[in-house]
Amino acid sequence: MKNNDFRIGIDVGGTFTDLVLVDGRTNRASFGKELTSHDDPSRSMLQGLQRLLDANGIAWTDVGNIVHATTLVTNAIIERKGAKVGLITTRGFRDVLEIGNETRYELYDLFFEKPAPLVSRQLRQEVSERIGVNGDVITPLDEDDVAAATEVLREYGVEAVAVCLMHGYRNPSHEKRIAAQLRDLLPGVPVTLSSDIAPVIREYERANTASGNAYVQPVVEQYLTELETGLSHRGFDGAVHLMLSAGGLTTLGTAKKQPIHLIESGPAAGAIAAGYFSRLTDTPNLISFDMGGTTAKMCLLRDGEPERSSEFEAARVQRFKKGSGLPLKVPVIDLIEIGAGGGSIARVDGMGLLKVGPESASSTPGPVCYNRGGTEPTVTDSDLVLGYLSPDYFLGGELKLDLAAVHQAIGDRLAAPLGMDVSSAAAGVHRIVNETMASATRMYLTERGEDPSRYTLLAFGGAGPVHAYGLAKSLGIAKIVVPPGAGVMSALGLLTAAPACDVARSYISDLSAVDWNIVNRLFADMEGEASALLVAAGVSKEEIVLTRSADMRFIGQGFEIPTVLPEGKLGPDLLADIEARFIHDYAVRFGRRVDGVGVEALTWRLTASIPRREAQLAFATSGQGGDARKGQRRAYFEGKGFIDCAVFERSKLAAGATIAGPAIIEERESTIVAGPNTFISVDGHFNVVIEIRETE
Repeated sequence: MKNNDFRIGIDVGGTFTDLVLVDGRTNRASFGKELTSHDDPSRSMLQGLQRLLDANGIAWTDVGNIVHATTLVTNAIIERKGAKVGLITTRGFRDVLEIGNETRYELYDLFFEKPAPLVSRQLRQEVSERIGVNGDVITPLDEDDVAAATEVLREYGVEAVAVCLMHGYRNPSHEKRIAAQLRDLLPGVPVTLSSDIAPVIREYERANTASGNAYVQPVVEQYLTELETGLSHRGFDGAVHLMLSAGGLTTLGTAKKQPIHLIESGPAAGAIAAGYFSRLTDTPNLISFDMGGTTAKMCLLRDGEPERSSEFEAARVQRFKKGSGLPLKVPVIDLIEIGAGGGSIARVDGMGLLKVGPESASSTPGPVCYNRGGTEPTVTDSDLVLGYLSPDYFLGGELKLDLAAVHQAIGDRLAAPLGMDVSSAAAGVHRIVNETMASATRMYLTERGEDPSRYTLLAFGGAGPVHAYGLAKSLGIAKIVVPPGAGVMSALGLLTAAPACDVARSYISDLSAVDWNIVNRLFADMEGEASALLVAAGVSKEEIVLTRSADMRFIGQGFEIPTVLPEGKLGPDLLADIEARFIHDYAVRFGRRVDGVGVEALTWRLTASIPRREAQLAFATSGQGGDARKGQRRAYFEGKGFIDCAVFERSKLAAGATIAGPAIIEERESTIVAGPNTFISVDGHFNVVIEIRETE
């Protein structure tokens, strides 16, 4: 008898593809990890899926649901491997994508490089029309202009078209008429309307979002169609969902139409998993620390929930410098990403200084120790020299690490130019990458008025548990939690997420002069749109929970902040409550209260989701019993040098077990390193808890 009780989460990262299989009958979770095949990511994904199913004796037909996070969208934009896109816009606004918003990410650099638009100038066509700020038609749409613009785009062989008209968010009628003409004149060419993908103010960001969606749509549609076919050929007939950048799930059909909402799906999955463990361990305030092979991501969680933003910056010219990328109006989980991963390359620069990252060896060729052709020493190579990693137990022994090759590479490329021994050079790499992450985290928290010492660090990702101890010490954090399966936790987050969607509409007005009939109509439209999307994802309409908010600012300010709105029909009787909520949120964020200044609302937002149905997972690799101690090896710790360190097998550690540091705890997907001033325990959920005691 066939059952569909098995669910699989798959996170395709820059270095590894992580997989988690959950049996819905027992909530038992099993893990898999594969090196990502960059020439065809679906190859390593399907290979890993097959191995995971075989290891657990499960047929493809027994899998009811696959949830997938992908880097395809962000990689296509970064590497400029998307479709040839045309843009149709209001006459006089052809160069909005070039002009941008007039901000400079390098104030004093006269030669700073701006991000290149996704649509070249000859493919940006103008039409005569104009919608006013209130949605009134000022100039009717000239359909002859649309036909002429379409002919130009046809001659250039465009593969997708974006449409972004001035104030199209207030009245989409002209954009919809253009779309109808394009479907007749360019049959088969996908069309993205700004009024569909980002119906909010600020034409530069809105045009970027529409162009970005059109740019990746053919690529994503082909990938998802081929993935769907590949799974079907193997016997899978369940449902496939994709992780959205804001942490919800969507269907294949919606993902094909609005792929730009997948741009941060991988990092979002890690933050959602962190929220699950925050609630499971009753640790409401967390800093999630996800360090993989290519990057490290930090996210602040308050009361078990990650913060969210309505804007994201893609394809930065300087990858980790704010303002150097393409701003997109898409809802995302608010986190920081740093070029610090296990594959980050270490080098000596022209000034004779040791530098680490942001360039990565990725999975191909990978770190030197992988013996896959890599020649430049990386963070993982340094961790191997320092004794943190076992050359015989990486990926559970499937990938043997070449320590001799690493000594040679670090000696030739780092130690010799720096005039030090190999171990000292490796320790320098480890210290620099930890401090790079600590500095970025301090700034991230300071901008939010938070003190890191008040938070617990939740460490995951393949390299996160190795570096969590050093990072926590730098930040003054006293407690670290490392969940089971830490090396594949982002994939686990995919299975703890639920279908959700975010929609928005801009209507600008002083709060005191808002036409509440318009606002209530906007919310009614958004509720209909959101409910339809969730019902298509298999959600019962009765389950849907709606949360409303508005982006507001004091009159005269340039930017706004979100404020949750009260329930029920909105009207003048709730004006004082709404204004008080905004003033409170402003004071919390900026540390000052402003009274006597008018408030302005710009964008009205609605989030549709379903209540959590979180089950306590049973991890197949936890609490297996037996002697957990594997032996010992010498490992390096700041101020101590190399000292003897007990080594444990994590799967054999029982709930309630305690260990005095220093210690190394190994599992197939990651390794935990705890220094000499630590007390280690295993809680009832098999999380490893590290308490850093007084400094030595």
